[in-house]
Amino acid sequence: MYAMQELQTIDVAGSRRAMGEAIGETLRAMVGHLVERRGTAAAEYLEEHGMADVDLVGLGADCLHVLRGWDPAGYEEHMGVAQGSGIDAAVLYTMVNLTDMRDIACLPAQVDAEGCTAVMVPAATSASGTPLAGQTWDLVAGDVDSVVAVHRRPDDGPRTWSVTVAGGPTLMGMNEDGLALGTTNIKVTGARVGVAYMSLLHRAVHCSDRREAGEVIVRAPRVAAHTYWFADPNGVLELECDAMACTMREAFDATLARTNHCLSDTRHDAEAPAESSTTRLSRAEQWAGRDTISVDDIRDLFADRSDGICSINRRHDDGEPTATNACVVADPARRVLHACRGEADRGCWVELAF
Repeated sequence: MYAMQELQTIDVAGSRRAMGEAIGETLRAMVGHLVERRGTAAAEYLEEHGMADVDLVGLGADCLHVLRGWDPAGYEEHMGVAQGSGIDAAVLYTMVNLTDMRDIACLPAQVDAEGCTAVMVPAATSASGTPLAGQTWDLVAGDVDSVVAVHRRPDDGPRTWSVTVAGGPTLMGMNEDGLALGTTNIKVTGARVGVAYMSLLHRAVHCSDRREAGEVIVRAPRVAAHTYWFADPNGVLELECDAMACTMREAFDATLARTNHCLSDTRHDAEAPAESSTTRLSRAEQWAGRDTISVDDIRDLFADRSDGICSINRRHDDGEPTATNACVVADPARRVLHACRGEADRGCWVELAF
């Protein structure tokens, strides 16, 4: 019998440093387990690809230095988490942002099957007449043990909810103004030392709307390739980015879908897209053709098992290295982020509201 996954939530307030320390202290054991598990996985990955001598933590330290100048507030929160959890700051930054650190070291050595499925629903195709968006977060199956939701009430900005890994900044989230955001992974050559993707999202979630948030990502010294989606009460948009440039898609009359390969003609995947990514995109685009879409419709899509191990719902008992660790559906007009830990049909959905 599969146990339903409950999403742990915590609440922190105050200065960025104080919030970080509270997160680190509250989730100390979870952060330690995440760092240990990812450290082992990273060492095995590098060994398999003949790169055992690569200093990933050194790369993380270099990126953390860039963050300090680019987003001092985000840097202070990270240092607080490191202090509260008793984890070295560079080690923590490396392991929280392991996807980007591996990209710097290894591309184009191998393209992983890791990734996510996202949809962006404009007002024209939304059952409520207001924009919706959401995604599955699919990564290393064991990371489901580290999924948490954090409610931040900072002294210097809007309140936010984020669904992330213990000790990490924002991965998927929303602020009290109704700006929601998230990301999917793509693999493109040219990764470099810069600001890692979760730090980009953590700064962007403090913006007032989707366009301001998008501009933060476009102007940032990005480490590697990712896509970023944004939704607010007035619309939805997406950026497909590599380390040097971004391409925007904005939805007006049709729902957009995204998985883990490039859709823009201006950039190319490091290797041919994985069958999982192309199959999930085809399924999501077919689903997106319906006339109206509700929050429940998105949740149903994220639970879809029509394509076996290539399904949007990537089960932990499929025996694959990648599984769905969390799902979110954002309703910006209502200022509600629906979220679950684990698969959409097995997790306990909660409303993270303001």
